Amino acid sequence: MNVISLVPSVTETLSAWDVTPIACTKYCERPDLHHVGGTKNPEIEAIVALAPDLVVVDVQENRFEDYAALTDAGLNVLALDVVSLKTMTVDLQRLAEAVGHEHPVDEVPQVAPLNQRAFVPIWRRPWMSIGKDTFGSHLLEAIGLTNICSEIDSNYPEIDLATVTEMQPDLIIVPSEPYEFDDAHLEEFANIAPAVRVDGRDLFWWGVRTSEAMLRLHEQLALISPLSAKMAD
Repeated sequence: MNVISLVPSVTETLSAWDVTPIACTKYCERPDLHHVGGTKNPEIEAIVALAPDLVVVDVQENRFEDYAALTDAGLNVLALDVVSLKTMTVDLQRLAEAVGHEHPVDEVPQVAPLNQRAFVPIWRRPWMSIGKDTFGSHLLEAIGLTNICSEIDSNYPEIDLATVTEMQPDLIIVPSEPYEFDDAHLEEFANIAPAVRVDGRDLFWWGVRTSEAMLRLHEQLALISPLSAKMAD
């Protein structure tokens, strides 16, 4: 089956399933594959010319107008919409069925809750974070962390650091993507609460990596407050 993936985490998952896409985005970690633009600006004509059997998109990652252009061109497009561990399980099964892969349901690891309140910056100028109905926020919830921006009525709220300070987070989780924060930013965050860098893929890329990603994040973040994790055992 000839599949084109416009979602980096889907490309990673398909590759792990030995279903290598014939093309993917430039943000997918497959430099050996043909690239057809980015997640927000795919090369529609190039995709159509490749005549794939299936194009995979995600509502949270790709634009509706690109989805519409692909379907209008007569292509078979699978639109996923992963915002939580539950929807991930459902959509991984849909993806597996679409590409003919026997995919067992992944067991979500059970870990001692960290019992901390966290701030997760994802952008600056303006400062932005993640809201409640995002995969990253739900993943943090699964390891016992409360996203301090979960009560804000936006999936990607703008928030200034003065407000973050007033909200008194226990720690600041600094992902490696989508924004590449430097050491100066970490020092700025450290004035508010202990700050730790994490692999943004572990926090935001869902799929075959998720179970191990949860364990990695839990282990790394527990080091910020080992007493909290120990008391929860």
